[in-house]
Amino acid sequence: MYHTIINFFNMFSQMFSPTFEPMMQEALGLARKAHANNEVPVGAIVWLNDEIIGRGYNCPISTSDPTAHAEIIALRAAAQKINNYRILDATLVVTLEPCVMCFNAMIHARIKRLVFGAFDPKAGADSVFKLFNNRCFNHSIECIGGVLQKECGQVLVDFFQSRR
Repeated sequence: MYHTIINFFNMFSQMFSPTFEPMMQEALGLARKAHANNEVPVGAIVWLNDEIIGRGYNCPISTSDPTAHAEIIALRAAAQKINNYRILDATLVVTLEPCVMCFNAMIHARIKRLVFGAFDPKAGADSVFKLFNNRCFNHSIECIGGVLQKECGQVLVDFFQSRR
């Protein structure tokens, strides 16, 4: 029942949010760069005031950094660009539902909105841990999932099939 309500909300939100698909296309391009570097293909952008202020793609293997997720890289770039660790009123767009680590980084950065593509039924911050509606945090993030879900999921499927 919970996922049915969330899916309905996501479909309704997407109907009135035409800017999400072009932003997700940009994130998909970054995911493909990760794939080309033999990293799990996840890409992310930070969008503020009609401008991309941060970009990132997964690179924990090539950087030997377990925190080098696409979201973290994009948040770091955005914070550097605006010279502030609080990235107020920004939207983070990512091809895969964030993990708990990335969710906490978004909380600390005070991201306003998260838009993601594919759901992560194994480690997703909301799908598994239900963090987005948890009132224990001092900040809440609007969450819209499933934007270009098929395309985002296919990039992951293609990557893992190529590794078998």
